[in-house]
Amino acid sequence: MDVWEILRPLIVLVAVLALTGVVTWLLARIAREVQTRRPTSGPLWPMLRRSRASCVVTLATVLALLGEPAADLPPDTSDTVRHILVLCVIGACAWLAIHAANVLVNTSFEKYAAVATDAGRVRRVRTQIDLIRRVGSALVAVVAIASMIMTFPGMKTIGTSLLASAGLFGVVAGLAAQSTLSNLFAGLQIAFSDMVRIGDSVVVDNEMGTVEEITLTYLVVNTWDQRRIVMPVSYFTGRPFENWSRTDMRMTGTVFLHLDHSTPVAELRDELHRILKDSGLWDGQGWSLYVTDTTPTTIVVRAVLTARDADDVWTLRCEVREKLLDYIRRKHPYALPRVPTGPATMVPAYGDGDDAYDQRQPAHIPAPAGPKRFVELAKRPKVDLGKPSAASEARP
Repeated sequence: MDVWEILRPLIVLVAVLALTGVVTWLLARIAREVQTRRPTSGPLWPMLRRSRASCVVTLATVLALLGEPAADLPPDTSDTVRHILVLCVIGACAWLAIHAANVLVNTSFEKYAAVATDAGRVRRVRTQIDLIRRVGSALVAVVAIASMIMTFPGMKTIGTSLLASAGLFGVVAGLAAQSTLSNLFAGLQIAFSDMVRIGDSVVVDNEMGTVEEITLTYLVVNTWDQRRIVMPVSYFTGRPFENWSRTDMRMTGTVFLHLDHSTPVAELRDELHRILKDSGLWDGQGWSLYVTDTTPTTIVVRAVLTARDADDVWTLRCEVREKLLDYIRRKHPYALPRVPTGPATMVPAYGDGDDAYDQRQPAHIPAPAGPKRFVELAKRPKVDLGKPSAASEARP
C-alpha cells in the first residue's frame, strides 16, 4: 500500500479542521467587532455565540464533503464515505437551522420583554413563540429525516409502494393517534386563543399553581408546594378552570373574623389601614372593613385587601389576620368571641312539701309523685270489673 494513500486522507482531514477553526474564528471576530461598533446592529454576535457548536459542526461537515475528492480514496470506500458525509451534512444543517431559529426567536423575545410594560401580553407572546418554535423544530426534523432516508437507493422503490397505501395508512394512523391529534390541535388552540399562558396562576382540580410549561401535548402546573401537575392540553379546552391572571394579575383577598358584639369596629378599621400601609405587599389599590353578618353570640367582620398577584395576596391575608388578632388580644380582649354559661333554673316540685322528694328541680323535668300519694291510692277499695254488683242485679 502506498504511503500517500494513508497520508492524503489525513492531510485532507487536518486541512478541513484547520480551515474550520480559522473560518469560525474570523466569523466570531467580525461579529464581535460589528456588535462593539454598532450595538444596535442586531443579535448577530449573541446568535453566533449561542449556536457556535452547530455552526462548527455544519462548517466542518460541508468542508469535509467538498474536500473528499482530494483524499483520492478507493471507489468503494469513497462511495461509503461520501454517503456518510451527505447524511452528516443533512443532520448538521437541520441542527443549525433549529438552533438558529431558536436563538433568533429567544433573542427577539428578550428584547421585546425588556421594553414591554404589559406582563399579560409578554406571557401570551412567550406562549405562542414556544409552541411555534416546537412545531417548527418538529417539521425541520421530519424533513431532515425524510431527506436522509431518501439518500439510500433502495428507499425510492419502498417509497413508491408506500404511496399506494398512503390513504389506508392515514386512516389507521388517524384512528390510532386520535388523542394525540386532539392534544396537538388543543395546544395550537391554547397558543392563539390566549386562554392560558406560561406564568398564569390557575386552579385545576382544586389545585392552585403557576403554569410552568406548555407543549403541543401536555401542560405543567407548578403548585405552591413545588409539586408538578402534568395535564393534557385538551383538559383546558374541554373543561372549566380558573385563570387568576388572564387579564390582570392583581388579586383581591378577604379576611373573616368572628368577634363579640362589643367589638370597636371603627378602631379595628383604622388598625387595618395602618397594617396595610406598613406592609410592602399591599398595592394601594383598595381596602375595606365591614360587619357582614351577625349571630346570637358573635359578629362576622370582613376585611378586603388587594395585592399585585396571587402569592402576595395570600401572604398579605395571613399577615393581616395575624396582626388584627394580636391587636384585639392586646387592646380589646373583651371583643374576642365567648361562650356564655350560667346556672340552671330551678322550680318547685309537684310532690308534697314535707316528703323527701319535695326538692327544687329543673322546670323541664316533671317531679315524681310522693310516697303518701302512692299510699292513698293503695287504700282505695278495689273494683272487680268481672262480677256484676248488687245494684245492677236488682234492676229489671
